[in-house]
Amino acid sequence: MKFRVERDVLADAVTWTARTLPTRPPAPVLAGVRIEADAQGVINLASFDYETSARSEIPAEVAEPGTVLVSGRLLAEISRALPNKPVDVALEGSKVIVTCGASRFTLLTMPVDEYPALPGLPEVSGTVSGDAFTHAVAQVTVAASRDDTLPLLTGVRVEIEGERITLLSTDRYRLALRELTWTPATPGFSAVALVRARTLNDVAKSLGSGGGLVNVGLSTGQGLDLVGFEAGGRQTTSQLVDGDYPAVRRLFPDSTPIHAVVATAPLIEAAKRVSLVAERNTPIRLSFSEGQVVLDAGQGDDAQASEALEAVLVGEDIAVAFNPQFLLDGLGALGTDFVRLSFTHPNKPVEFTGQGSLDGQDDSAYRYLLVPIRFTG
Repeated sequence: MKFRVERDVLADAVTWTARTLPTRPPAPVLAGVRIEADAQGVINLASFDYETSARSEIPAEVAEPGTVLVSGRLLAEISRALPNKPVDVALEGSKVIVTCGASRFTLLTMPVDEYPALPGLPEVSGTVSGDAFTHAVAQVTVAASRDDTLPLLTGVRVEIEGERITLLSTDRYRLALRELTWTPATPGFSAVALVRARTLNDVAKSLGSGGGLVNVGLSTGQGLDLVGFEAGGRQTTSQLVDGDYPAVRRLFPDSTPIHAVVATAPLIEAAKRVSLVAERNTPIRLSFSEGQVVLDAGQGDDAQASEALEAVLVGEDIAVAFNPQFLLDGLGALGTDFVRLSFTHPNKPVEFTGQGSLDGQDDSAYRYLLVPIRFTG
């Protein structure tokens, strides 16, 4: 095997392909990236850990076709550190020689025949705008659990019905729901899948940020349940999470007799300032009355802070307390100038939605439900 490729092209492709490699692989070959050069001038790079696979395709000048397996992380670090000149990669015996300008690296190879076969990309179920997908995934994954002892809650439930995709996630303390449109490959397409939030976030950032279209494929009920994503010559697959996701939609209140509207950016800044005195597991309180909301934290002999902001309140005065980080996560995910907080009771979950103006309608495409913390005083 022998080929020449541009430094930036190689570095981007290897870094992307190697990004999901396990730090402690169950088998040594799974720490590798498989490089396959074909006579048509295409280099295929692949990684796989039995759960997630990644493939990327780049153009190159191929002198001799062939396939090798080398350490993915090491090749990624080397390719990023090379000078900005063409890179020559050649297999010599059991070693791969990487030459770029005056730099020369020798890498050991691993046995290609021991590398597992990668799962194929599921048939394309539809396409979605990369930018919309990236934004929607970022909004929802903030509420997914990071506790691997509850694998169900580390996933994002993806519900597809015709041209509408609904993303849902919860860690039991908050719940996020985001709806967006896509173009199904067949009209009336319907499916439900549970995708790891970490995988979905990674895919959305790496494939969706280019601004083009992302192809999505789902394969369920045919042995291996997979989701696949493809964009710009890169594709990735991931096994779906097994299990029945809790019925969380019913947690959103049917009606909310009280709601308040506050400018989002000032509320975020005030919450950050006031939460400086909120020690670990200490809530930040929001007290709404006509024309204002007062944020405060700390009590008794502890450090205390308070700040008042303008707010529009519809309904009775109400006071709630939240985990400061969960509050900031929700406010940060909204991406709108104003936030509407909808209440049913001081101790019941509060629904956050975005608004474009102080007296406008709220946008229910994204809903963030946060469980308040009971407080005394």
